Amino acid sequence: MINKAIILAGGMGTRMSPLTKAVNKQLLPIYDKPLIFYPLSILMLAKIKDILIIVNKGQLNQYKKILPDGKRLGINILYKEQSSPKGLPDAFLLGEKFINNKNVALILGDNFFYGQNLTSKLINCTKLKNGAKVILHKVIKPELFGVAKISKTGKIISLKEKPKKYISDLAVTGLYFFDKKVVEYTKKLKPSLRNELEITDLLKIYLNKKKLTSDILGRGGAWLDTGSIEDFYKTSAFVSAIENRQGFKIACLEEIAFNNRWIGKKEILNAIQFYGKCDYSNYLKKLIS
Repeated sequence: MINKAIILAGGMGTRMSPLTKAVNKQLLPIYDKPLIFYPLSILMLAKIKDILIIVNKGQLNQYKKILPDGKRLGINILYKEQSSPKGLPDAFLLGEKFINNKNVALILGDNFFYGQNLTSKLINCTKLKNGAKVILHKVIKPELFGVAKISKTGKIISLKEKPKKYISDLAVTGLYFFDKKVVEYTKKLKPSLRNELEITDLLKIYLNKKKLTSDILGRGGAWLDTGSIEDFYKTSAFVSAIENRQGFKIACLEEIAFNNRWIGKKEILNAIQFYGKCDYSNYLKKLIS
């Protein structure tokens, strides 16, 4: 069972410079909410309450203004500063004490997920006991992603980072579930040519041990990587279209916490006071009216 998770919200966001010179990418708005709300909402939908957010050195206070400690959401948020980006698996080395020899999930702070059956899929993934599990999503340009080839029974056969020749059109998204051996395996990794620890290398350890499984985000689901300015605004437009047409909010943290019965009306009222007069507060008012 997975009750702990890490959000990797560091990185320099160079593809979005000069916007990211003063503000961390994960604090920029996707429509009406900071980007960090979206990966955090995914973990909350998975009923994970113990969360470590890894941020760049010197940016901690920016995060604590919007997400101090998680108490008002009925969860526990801890922070860890990262001096410089050293690859995705570095999150497990930085979070070793937090992980404390338990199973853990990892989500990238710039990944956006949406789907009708997403909550049940996420909860199913948290039931992982041994091995590792990844979420796959079909893409048009697999050469831009790390991809997985799977068998007819859904087992992962091979993994390839940005393949030049077609192997599969199933991209490995930025959401991972690992057993307690993840720290031990990460310590065995060697930096790649770009001097970073690679998530594909970590996944291959599990693959070689035949302990890597997958779940596919189907046709009704959306996975977007907001790494570039173009993708960032496409995601924002997507959220705007859904929210304005259907009348509900994507990644409303207080709504998820309220539905999970982690908080009550009192905490919603406190949140309304915290956010002030805005559409987000008006939405929260409707939840308890």
